[in-house]
Amino acid sequence: MSRIVTSLLETDLYKFTMWQALLHSHPDAQATYRFICRNQPAYPLAQLKDEVEQELDHLCTLAFREEELSYLRSLRFIKSDFVDFLSVFRYQRRFISVSIDGERLEIVAHGPQVHVMGFEIHVLAIVNELYFRRFDQQAALAEGRKRLAAKIALLRDFSEEPVRRHPFEFFDFGVRRRFSAVWHEEVVATLARELPQFFKGTSNVHFARQFGLVPIGTMAHEYLQAYQGFGVRLRDFQKAALEDWVQEYRGDLGIALTDVVGMDAFLADFDLYFAKLFDGLRHDSGDPVTWGEKALTHYAKLRLDAHTKRLVFSDALDVPRALSLYRHFADRTVTGFGIGTNLSNDVGYEPLSIVMKLVACNGQPVAKLSDSPGKALPTDETFLAYLRQVFHKHD
Repeated sequence: MSRIVTSLLETDLYKFTMWQALLHSHPDAQATYRFICRNQPAYPLAQLKDEVEQELDHLCTLAFREEELSYLRSLRFIKSDFVDFLSVFRYQRRFISVSIDGERLEIVAHGPQVHVMGFEIHVLAIVNELYFRRFDQQAALAEGRKRLAAKIALLRDFSEEPVRRHPFEFFDFGVRRRFSAVWHEEVVATLARELPQFFKGTSNVHFARQFGLVPIGTMAHEYLQAYQGFGVRLRDFQKAALEDWVQEYRGDLGIALTDVVGMDAFLADFDLYFAKLFDGLRHDSGDPVTWGEKALTHYAKLRLDAHTKRLVFSDALDVPRALSLYRHFADRTVTGFGIGTNLSNDVGYEPLSIVMKLVACNGQPVAKLSDSPGKALPTDETFLAYLRQVFHKHD
């Protein structure tokens, strides 16, 4: 069988943007990332151990190609010294281990953060593809094409609706939980060809380069969570992370993630200074309508014009849900919709709900207080209780 990861560029854009920011601000940070499966797979993931090991061995032989480095240099927010770092970068096998605990697959990456943070998306793509290779490929692709055609038809019907103040735009966020690389590529190519008026980009940097699309992404939870272990006062970790981001990107990449300790706690830190400097906010847990209304209320309170801001929705979206949210908000603010699993793994089989999350930084536990209980991750309970107390968040 062919290798799963064939290009180090095939990861989410926000891996590179966070990587650059942390290389410049905290190059000596030590971090631990842990793989977790949040649902019940059809067969034990422990059966994949040997194959995962082989794929990781292969991953650690890869380097960025010159044309890939040139593409990264062409992105105005990517700095020359970071590309120089990537030109000599190799994943180190000693920083990642694979084991089993009964039927569970355990994968842990531990070491310098700038050397282990990139493992996440590759590991998730590897586990997903190995898992789904055991299912009927032809039946899955046939079903996937049927469902993709239905999505395209739905969006073409939607295009007949009255025009709202701001356009409908959606993006592919499907690397981490895709059925396979081949199917993911077909989905992106089909959407780019059939729906150019709506399909505006992909988080997959390799596909963005391949198809001439806009690479999409700014920051993920790990970036903000890392600041819980960087020695700043815990109550101030979000403000410290946002400030460093502003200093790194000077106006680029201005969509802030809001749900590391919940929307209310985020908005308490997102004062006029940050609200002016950031272009908008990204939703990833909790009720999206409630979240969006809170965001618009906050902008109104700060006397900022919401028509100059963007709300990006990215939590378990499908096309009907994205259209519903668009209809609700599009006359009041700019919107965007990042659709992941429902694009890259809607083939008739239940997707895996797998993540590989930052669980410690500089020896300090880190955590997320999600607005969706199902997204809570196992972590140090004492630290979790302390985090809840500091941010006045209760279950």
